Amino acid sequence: MTDFIKVDTQITAVEDSIICTNKRNLKEELLVGVDLGTAYIVLIVLDKQKKPIACELEFAQVIKDGLVVDYIGATAIVKRLKKKLEARLGSTLTKAAIAIPPGTSEKDSNTHRYVVEGAGLEVTNILDEPTAANSVLNIRNGVIVDVGGGTTGLAIFKEGEVIYTADEATGGTHLTLVVAGSYKIKFEEAEVLKKVKERNKEIFTIVIPVIQKIACIIKQHIHSFEVDCIYLVGGTCCLEGIEKVIEKETGIKTVKPSNPFLVTPLGIAMNCKI
Repeated sequence: MTDFIKVDTQITAVEDSIICTNKRNLKEELLVGVDLGTAYIVLIVLDKQKKPIACELEFAQVIKDGLVVDYIGATAIVKRLKKKLEARLGSTLTKAAIAIPPGTSEKDSNTHRYVVEGAGLEVTNILDEPTAANSVLNIRNGVIVDVGGGTTGLAIFKEGEVIYTADEATGGTHLTLVVAGSYKIKFEEAEVLKKVKERNKEIFTIVIPVIQKIACIIKQHIHSFEVDCIYLVGGTCCLEGIEKVIEKETGIKTVKPSNPFLVTPLGIAMNCKI
């Protein structure tokens, strides 16, 4: 079992860096991670010791099911976030790591790369999202499931090595569509409503079928392997109670850190090569 106290401490430091810049080690070369998500684009800056320095994020709908559908829009957002970070840091960011859903083709991987390079960052590493997340979780055995806005990606680990990956197009966007349909409101309104903590129980009841589908995807891909624990990351997993439904549907212990949303972006930054 991973040390969630350590993980939560790391994530809290990232959360703090959204508001406050840690300027202790700005003279050294910095590690940058760019997460091109379906719902949010996140840039995280770490020092050489992999401690959070600063973080910027922006809601975006330029990625769909892990694929770039608005290249110009995506590049503009990354440029904007990079500029904000550089203003906070007083220095220029030059290199970054990125991550892609498992099984992404070379062509689509290159599109992610071109977005980030178009924003003025040299891409020094490309990895899949669950593997990036494991740089934070450090699990040796089990499956990491990254439920983002557009896809559910997973990687099975045995003795610390990835032995299987998969990715399917079901995620937070599908939950939002169900909420929008149930309340007869616009997608953008549903996206906001979905995150209102006071409405969590009410929303949760509505989206249970989508969570069950996510559980079905997980179960389908892990049934041939010996998996005794499911580790959830990704923005969609912030929904309170999602782990209980997945555990019930799969029959496998399911856990998540206090803020699953920032795990993968942090892991991406930790893998930046300088």
